[in-house]
Amino acid sequence: MNLSIVIPIYNEEENIQPLFDRLRSTIVENNLFPTELIFVDDGCKDRSLEKVRGLKPQEGITIRLIELSRNFGHQIAVTAGLDHSTGDHVVIIDADLQDPPELIPELLQKIHEGNDVVYARRRNRKGESWLKRATAKWFYRLLSRITSVPIPVDTGDFRVISRRVVNVLNQMPEREKFLRGQIAWIGYDQTFVEYDRDERLSGDTGYTWGRMIGLALDGITSFSNFPLKVATISGFIMSFVSFLLMLYALYSRFILKVYEPGWTSLMLSVLFIGGIQLVSIGIIGEYIGRISNNVKQRPLYLIKDEKTIEP
Repeated sequence: MNLSIVIPIYNEEENIQPLFDRLRSTIVENNLFPTELIFVDDGCKDRSLEKVRGLKPQEGITIRLIELSRNFGHQIAVTAGLDHSTGDHVVIIDADLQDPPELIPELLQKIHEGNDVVYARRRNRKGESWLKRATAKWFYRLLSRITSVPIPVDTGDFRVISRRVVNVLNQMPEREKFLRGQIAWIGYDQTFVEYDRDERLSGDTGYTWGRMIGLALDGITSFSNFPLKVATISGFIMSFVSFLLMLYALYSRFILKVYEPGWTSLMLSVLFIGGIQLVSIGIIGEYIGRISNNVKQRPLYLIKDEKTIEP
């Protein structure tokens, strides 16, 4: 079968050659020919492009380089690679070597058993702080509870998907991509392989806390209306609490004869209700902003250059 391996890269100059060496060994040892390696440059600022151009392809292994016009983000870079892939099955793997290329044959074995999606599920995550591990664990479990789509927990984008899954993904036009959620939404037969995730080989991760929060918001707003329900329920609760406070204020004024101008609890109530309103407006604004981005119908990404690396 034809195999495509999509590799988004962002400032991975020290990891390119080790990644290629391990991918090549895996391909050769398991006779995974023909295979195309699709490196997607997501606006690299180091020597990553030079490193990719210096790779030496061999018979049965094609190396393609897609340069985006700027940094569009990890999920968009993966999407660009999927759009330009030609294989019967497509592997998505990052360039930092936290996900072992040697696991690809085991993922493909599950594909041969009749599955359309085989994702790698992490048993543990080496080289990451307890805070990052904990927040990731909480996020995925929260997401699985509030969405109608069963999104697998403890997984990233490292997986193998069939051509028909790729074709469906190419028909999904939303701008805020959350591929692991989209793939789960598609359905078909899906299974997993467990593995131990290594620490990053070298360099710094491109997933800062800001990017992770953005990805979490994309995942939640793309597959759940739960935040809107929370805002609505909070509004009803605060209306009920405000009604009780109003009754208490009237009781204090006319029955207990306790009355002080500028009552402190009134100010606290106003501030609390105002905070709930601002949070609710912010949640609604997130959804409206995503609607606006999709209505504009701008290109998802722009390609600066595309080439096949010659031997």
